[in-house]
Amino acid sequence: MNKETLLDAIEAKRTELLNVAFKNGLTSPLAIQHSQELDQLLNLYDELHIQTIKKAHVK
Repeated sequence: MNKETLLDAIEAKRTELLNVAFKNGLTSPLAIQHSQELDQLLNLYDELHIQTIKKAHVK
């Protein structure tokens, strides 16, 4: 997954989370599920960003 695709997925999941939380509450099981999925996407982005930085320092 490239950076732009990942950023698009993060924004889409963030929007879904906000909509679910507004409709069902922040502590609803569905909001928690969306929050965890967003966390996974953000963690993946961090991992990719760290790898990019490490590669830049090696050159």
